[in-house]
Amino acid sequence: MIYVTAVEYDSGYRLRVAFNDHTERLVDLTNHLEGEVFEPLKRIELFKTARLNSDLDTVVWDNGADMAPEFLYEVGVQIENREE
Repeated sequence: MIYVTAVEYDSGYRLRVAFNDHTERLVDLTNHLEGEVFEPLKRIELFKTARLNSDLDTVVWDNGADMAPEFLYEVGVQIENREE
């Protein structure tokens, strides 16, 4: 079972999301903000309220919207670990 362990706003409608399998994914939700609960997130100020709800183990927003961690994982692109 996959779940979110951390989330950070990146830019636009993108979030950096960390998962319990120790991967981090860049999740672009630009084309996924449809429907009554998600339409308000097109207001960037509201979108930026994204945060981790540790009870639900996923991302939530101030308007009550949340997305399944499996969906976020599926649409996200893995961020490569950069070795310096």
